[in-house]
Amino acid sequence: MTGLLAFTLLALALGALLGWAARRYRVETDPVVERINALLPQTQCGQCNFPGCRPYAEAIARGEADINQCPPGGEAGVRALAELLGREAKPLDPAHGREQAPRVAWIDESACIGCVKCIQACPVDAIVGAPKRMHTVIAELCTGCDLCLPPCPVDCIEMRPRAAEPLPWRSIPLQLDTVARVQTD
Repeated sequence: MTGLLAFTLLALALGALLGWAARRYRVETDPVVERINALLPQTQCGQCNFPGCRPYAEAIARGEADINQCPPGGEAGVRALAELLGREAKPLDPAHGREQAPRVAWIDESACIGCVKCIQACPVDAIVGAPKRMHTVIAELCTGCDLCLPPCPVDCIEMRPRAAEPLPWRSIPLQLDTVARVQTD
């Protein structure tokens, strides 16, 4: 009984200490950065000259980057950022690339030599495989950033248009009189 009481008191003391430390050392985030980051496409492609969408959002909030540097976000993304920040919308900066339809990487598995260079280049871990074995792309995770193309020594990767998202499945209620009519026909 004494051991249980001692353990409970120790757990309460450690919990209180952790609660105090969480409040004392809390990292404040800028809500503007969070809102900007939420508007970005999260491709982590680096076309904006930043290593990912979050650093680009931070640079926009600090006034170090313009709102028109994200080709995957396109004109709609620039308009959304301009509206959020109360700025004038401007055309996408062609120095950072051009707007394209959503794409996904595809690997010709028969030509893949398993060099793992594409896996290392993928910022969202959408490519799976093992050294000296074929690799494949998990299409649902691929953001279409093109970063896997340059390191491939055998050019077995190509970008293809992203397939349209299938409609979610849902059941359609049957009318009993319809079923009865089908059975009698």
